[in-house]
Amino acid sequence: MTPPKLAPQIVAHPRRAPARSAGVPQAHAPGRPERQRGRLARASARGGGAPHTRGMTLLEVLVSLGVLAMISLLIYGAFDSLNRGRKGEAMRVDRARQGRDAMERITREISGAFISMHQPANLALQTRQTGFIATNSSQFDRLDFTSFAHRRVTKEAKESDQCEIGYFVVKDPDHDDKMDLVRREQSPIDADLKRGGVVNVLAEDVELFDIRYLDPLTGQWLESWDTTQATGQLNRLPIEVRVSLTLKGVKNTPPFKFTTKFIVPMVQPLSFGIPR
Repeated sequence: MTPPKLAPQIVAHPRRAPARSAGVPQAHAPGRPERQRGRLARASARGGGAPHTRGMTLLEVLVSLGVLAMISLLIYGAFDSLNRGRKGEAMRVDRARQGRDAMERITREISGAFISMHQPANLALQTRQTGFIATNSSQFDRLDFTSFAHRRVTKEAKESDQCEIGYFVVKDPDHDDKMDLVRREQSPIDADLKRGGVVNVLAEDVELFDIRYLDPLTGQWLESWDTTQATGQLNRLPIEVRVSLTLKGVKNTPPFKFTTKFIVPMVQPLSFGIPR
């Protein structure tokens, strides 16, 4: 028996969306964001390629370089100002240190000043002279004296602590408008109280160097002193000394002024061992 034939059944398939042409975007697809549709439309107008990032123009590059140059200039100016300020402060500190060191050394060495009566009876045999000679000037004074202030720097050197010391102001050989305070030291003591020895700079750019001396007999401050002359202060030292030192300012700063006053312990000459 032959089975009955079944009629063919037609199954409806889902409707497929029509294929899009290559390179042509669907501008009005449902559900696509408006921003993306606009971007795709612009890309299609340029030729159908993918969207890409826009570059910088020459004018924008020049403006950027100008702004960068201005910022760099401002940063350089700030660092240069800091550097100049640091150098100026270092110069001011060094100038103040010079003045303090000079005053400290002058105080210590004048405090050790002395004169001695130990001289041979025959003046032809005299080989050394002690004294305290101060000359006055309108701006720069000078002082030459003998003192117990020599320091031995060489091991086992045959030297004592006695020496000649002089303070005076001279012109700087490298700068005509610059005056320096110098110190002269001669060891051992010789017959000339104002010459010889080694001269070193004590302070630079000096505007004023003034020394005053208190006479223990009259109680007056004197501008000059001489223990070697009968018309001066023969064989006696001042009881007190006042020193004033002024150095030029640095970079439009006011001058550096230093003043000190101290006592000279050995006012009378050394005469021990001399028969009376």
